Amino acid sequence: MNGDETKTKVTILTDAYRIKGYIELISGARVTDFLADSKEFIAVTDAEVWELAIGGRQILAAPFINVSLDHIQIVTPGH
Repeated sequence: MNGDETKTKVTILTDAYRIKGYIELISGARVTDFLADSKEFIAVTDAEVWELAIGGRQILAAPFINVSLDHIQIVTPGH
C-alpha cells in the first residue's frame, strides 16, 4: 500500500448481498469520488459477503474481490 492511500471500511449493498470490507482511498478523497472515478469494478479487500435478508448467512470471505459497479445500490463508509 502506498503511503498516500488509506484503508476505508465500507458496507456495500447490492440487490442480493451485503458486502463488508475495505477500499483503498487516496488521502483526503471521499467514497463518492472513488466511485465516480472507478471504471467497471471496485476492489474490496478483507471482504465478507452476506445474504441480504435479515439474519442472512455469510456466503464468502476472501482477501480480495472485485464488485461490479452495475450491481451496487448503496455504499456506506465505516459500518
